[in-house]
Amino acid sequence: MLMDIHHVQLAMPARQGAIAETFYTGILGMTKVPKPATLAGRGGVWFESGNVRVHLGVEEPFIPARKAHPAFVVASLDSAVAHFKAKGLQLKPGADLPGIRRVFVDDPFGNRIEIMEMIEG
Repeated sequence: MLMDIHHVQLAMPARQGAIAETFYTGILGMTKVPKPATLAGRGGVWFESGNVRVHLGVEEPFIPARKAHPAFVVASLDSAVAHFKAKGLQLKPGADLPGIRRVFVDDPFGNRIEIMEMIEG
């Protein structure tokens, strides 16, 4: 049965790799990684940070994921929020869940991303 998650795929418009890289590397701190040669001609970009992998694939016509979303865990939600605000991003509050504090941010294409901190009791 399932053991792990390898990556999350989000959609992006064609020819927007530089915009994606500005957000995913410059704001989220991920590293751009090369796509395998067999997939490179399809467009899109891939990013990694530790075990977190995001693949952005070109979709035409493009429609952002407004409800479906990845949820990324951070060590400090307060630090992440301050970082995002300093970068000029708009944050949307998320209702805290048992053991979880969270906010939402959109990538440059309107894809919803949850940023969450795991908290004790």
